[in-house]
Amino acid sequence: MTKESELEIAHVAQAVLDDAILTEWEKRLGLELRVSNVFNQTASYEAIRNFTRGIGDSNPLYFDEYYAGNTSYRALTASPAWTASVFPHWVLQGLPGIHADHSASEWEFLKPVYINDKITPRCYFVGFDVKTSRFAGKTVFEYQRFEYWNQRDELVSRGYNLLVRYERQAARQKSTEGTGKYDDIVIPHPWTEAELRRVDEDILAEEIRGAAVRYWEDVNIGDDLKPVVKGPFGMTDIIAYCVGAAPVQLAAHGAQLRQYKKHPTWAFRDPVTHAWEPIYSVHYSVPAAKAAGALYAYDVGVQRHCWVVNLLTNWMGDEGWLKRCDAEYRQFVYHSDVVWIKGKVSKKYIDENGEHCLDITTAGINQRGDDTIPGEATVILPSRKAAIGPVEKRLPPNEYRGTGKGV
Repeated sequence: MTKESELEIAHVAQAVLDDAILTEWEKRLGLELRVSNVFNQTASYEAIRNFTRGIGDSNPLYFDEYYAGNTSYRALTASPAWTASVFPHWVLQGLPGIHADHSASEWEFLKPVYINDKITPRCYFVGFDVKTSRFAGKTVFEYQRFEYWNQRDELVSRGYNLLVRYERQAARQKSTEGTGKYDDIVIPHPWTEAELRRVDEDILAEEIRGAAVRYWEDVNIGDDLKPVVKGPFGMTDIIAYCVGAAPVQLAAHGAQLRQYKKHPTWAFRDPVTHAWEPIYSVHYSVPAAKAAGALYAYDVGVQRHCWVVNLLTNWMGDEGWLKRCDAEYRQFVYHSDVVWIKGKVSKKYIDENGEHCLDITTAGINQRGDDTIPGEATVILPSRKAAIGPVEKRLPPNEYRGTGKGV
């Protein structure tokens, strides 16, 4: 391996996962955590639009008020994934100097979020396990439960997530020694012009079902969903996501420095610009990413999960309902990577509530052939035999559609 210069890696806070730290951490089990990393809370037009654009979703249901007003919703509604812009499913708690990667979520959707709704998040620390990984040696799998409630105290979305906590210096050492899990990857990816043209063609071939109703009777087990393609992943993609759904509260100059002085492990000086930067900049700063043991700057876990939601809502159309979307965030999507988000119908059934369901196996295949986000989802579609569709069942009374009214 080539030797890195001092300017290629940042000096960030480090700590050791020892038994004393974990014994103290165990006392937190069962606690409701204070959610301080709230970004969007009111579903304004701008908040809905910016999130939609930030995940690369072109569905007019989520940004065109006139279009949405002529659907069953009768007003602008947010993508099911929008709640991730309120807070990103997790609270970073305890273990200062220990890195955290959001690595999986089980995500359930119960009610729509309308323009002007106000969403309150809640989060609970429900468990942890000590593991050993090839990437970073000793690691901790941290489990949290997340909930999103609207202004009428209705639960609109909920689930469980996994955070993988590990020692930055251990991951960094494995990468330096060439013993890391992904050290044979070439980053940035050496694309050819012909390959890039095909990627662009795949992106532009995306299909949005929209107002053309997809009926349950017309779907068969084994049907493939038209892929959604993301990439080559770059700086503007992560900036757009932060504009729509910043998982941490980013600020500038003195406003941010005062926070860093209170929490020194949150930040570091960039070795090139000498600016203070947050640990979060692993998603756009190569020196920060390398300090955490990664090969290059990489995506946000829940951002990738939102891409899967984009696939499913494109396919199901305006009258379909996304019931759940579970996914594991495997590897990283590095800057320069392309991911083909795919799905295949694996099960067709009528559930205990009489709703017409389809289970879908999802995947996110990169240019190296790796599945970066394997998962399972359930979509409920309208049936020609049902008097009422899945969307209509979940709509509030007219007085609450887009008005922001409480009870």
